[in-house]
Amino acid sequence: MANEIPFPLYHKTARKNTIQRALDTTLLFLLISLLFYRLHSLKTHGFVWLLAFLCESWFTFFWFLIVNAKWNPVDIKTYPQSLEPRFPELPAVDMFVTTADPVREPPIMTVNTVLSLLAVDYPADKLACYVSDDGCSALTFYSLVESSKFAKLWVRFCKKYKVQVRAPFRYFLEDPISTSAPNLEFKEEWEKIKAEYEHLWLKIKEASRKSAPCNLTHDLAVFANIETSNHPTIIKIIGENCEEDVPHLVYISREKRPKYPHHFKAGAMNVLSRVSGLMTNAPFTLNVDCDMFVNNPQVVREALCQLVGRESERDVGFIQYPQCFYNATKDDPYGNQMVVLMEYIGRGLAGLQGPPYSGTGCFHRRKVIYGAWPGNAASINDYEAMKEFGKSEEFLESATHALKGEKGIRKSISDYLEASFQVAACDYESGSSWGTKFGWIYGSMTEDVLTGLNIHKKGWKSNFHLLDPPAFLGCAPTGGPAAMTQQKRWATGLLEILVSKSNPIVFTLTGNLQFRLYLFYIYLLSWGLTSVPELCYAALPAYCIIANSHFLPKVQDPAILIPVAIFVTYNMLTLREYLKVDLSFRAWWNNMRMARITATSAYLFGVLAVVLKLLGLSDTVFEVTQKDDEASEDEDDDEINGTAKFTFDESPIFVPGTTLLLVHLTALLSLCLGLRPLVHKDGQGSGVGLGEVLCSLWVVLCFRPFMKGLFRRGKYGIPSSTIFKSTSLAFVLVCLGTASWA
Repeated sequence: MANEIPFPLYHKTARKNTIQRALDTTLLFLLISLLFYRLHSLKTHGFVWLLAFLCESWFTFFWFLIVNAKWNPVDIKTYPQSLEPRFPELPAVDMFVTTADPVREPPIMTVNTVLSLLAVDYPADKLACYVSDDGCSALTFYSLVESSKFAKLWVRFCKKYKVQVRAPFRYFLEDPISTSAPNLEFKEEWEKIKAEYEHLWLKIKEASRKSAPCNLTHDLAVFANIETSNHPTIIKIIGENCEEDVPHLVYISREKRPKYPHHFKAGAMNVLSRVSGLMTNAPFTLNVDCDMFVNNPQVVREALCQLVGRESERDVGFIQYPQCFYNATKDDPYGNQMVVLMEYIGRGLAGLQGPPYSGTGCFHRRKVIYGAWPGNAASINDYEAMKEFGKSEEFLESATHALKGEKGIRKSISDYLEASFQVAACDYESGSSWGTKFGWIYGSMTEDVLTGLNIHKKGWKSNFHLLDPPAFLGCAPTGGPAAMTQQKRWATGLLEILVSKSNPIVFTLTGNLQFRLYLFYIYLLSWGLTSVPELCYAALPAYCIIANSHFLPKVQDPAILIPVAIFVTYNMLTLREYLKVDLSFRAWWNNMRMARITATSAYLFGVLAVVLKLLGLSDTVFEVTQKDDEASEDEDDDEINGTAKFTFDESPIFVPGTTLLLVHLTALLSLCLGLRPLVHKDGQGSGVGLGEVLCSLWVVLCFRPFMKGLFRRGKYGIPSSTIFKSTSLAFVLVCLGTASWA
């Protein structure tokens, strides 16, 4: 009897996107046509025409990179029901949670994420949860200890009643008792669990209001007189899976000393890899940020379908799930929910070598993190391994088993506690290859992208998996300052990679990075660089009005149809993308204007930070994004109704946008007062044309939140210091433009 070929645990299906390709190609053709027109008429025009040509060349190149990423979208279908029949002995998974600041990342948020992980639909004895606390907070540890007691009730309740949402703060927002007719047993248990969670929430909230959250005795005594950036290693086994149906729970705060670089989140992830490698050494790992809870309890099984199976499927190095948000404001007023980006570019990359690593909601093969190449069983001698992996013999043995795909003999996790302190020490990585050849790679604030790039260059593939309901839900930045800070950090970190020795150009020439994925990485890493052409192009209409010049063909010139067609096609194309994923017209417009605001503000400061770093004048600083654990009681009506107003603070990040707006308002005012003439109706003359006026009005419309901020007060108003700086800059720029006309 012939051997049966096992049915695959997942497969990819190509999506039909003929219309999308046609629209994308049409826009690319129009952009190239505009460049040819510029070149043809460049000799008869001055500097303004040349600047427009340079900006449009960048936009054309950037659009080509986007089309490349979107060209081959695929859907991934998994069969989790076939996983256990194929693999009765399910593989173990180690789960990592990272937090760094108990103020910006409230412990109740971390607690909910941990509880959702402990309660996933997977055998508890195959799971372990490790929490890295880079803030070394007694409050965070206290919260986890208290939540571990609640977890014994919560995990059992979730699995017994097949609860879908397993983060308590979201689950208890709805009352299933009032919307259905549950049995008496469920009603009693639900009310009991809800009361227990409310008690836990109150204890953590009460502790957070105190200067000292709790008595620093017993297990908490190690936090006495602790400095956040100067303290020894603290590792506590909060819960060990023995008889209770709850996974292991381990708290880790790695050693920090002023003389040793700690490498931010990348350093924390490497410590988690080593400590977990000693204690449980699961062949697969999952990492999430402290605000990103499990929203689909089947996610572990869904991911493993893509990581185990036939030999040909085992070259997948990691599975990336999209970032979705539970606090997403209606119509995405800050343009940071990335729904369309995930839908089109994410699916498109899944048809290539795979998407980049996004830092959260990602399953990795442990051996990939340890530097293995696809298709090769690791063969290392002890001397080489000692140099590469550090000086812990226990960890060396663990890493050897992981690289060879062997289980090894596992003891109780408490037996590895002493060795864990050694691998979490601040000097453990000295002389090793951690952060350079394997693990989370150092050298960028976007350590996730750099780490994923290092994996892809070895030839590993990755998958992008969209589930319904979403696998994870996180907390999106709410407010202008938080959104801008996050975008600046991304732009800074991505540009750091582009100008480093680890850029994709090197990896394409010397590694196994596919050419089309290389093009995508160029697009991604160049986000910050778009600030220069975006700012110059946005300023051109105002400059032309003030200097009585033009950068567009005159209305009477047939060539005007090219930029008009580009404008119409681009907006119709992008609007179609938003409507196809059930987003509104307002959501489309919010993202369009925020793209302009972000590029000319946050990205510009990201570029400046990298330039200063390259010149040796300053170093980049990792800024933790403020996260709101729950809606505040004083939340205004606009935010409740989903029409959040744009907020500001005194950060200089708002100066470029405010300056640009003031320059455009000054230019339009001078035109209205007759200080700057339009060209004659017959098209004769070299003055400003109707196209420049309409473009200036468009820029003002994009920066409408800033215009409102000029007349508002409080957090919705632009601070007077920012207005003063912007007014001074705008005055200088207007004077320069006027001088060029004179």
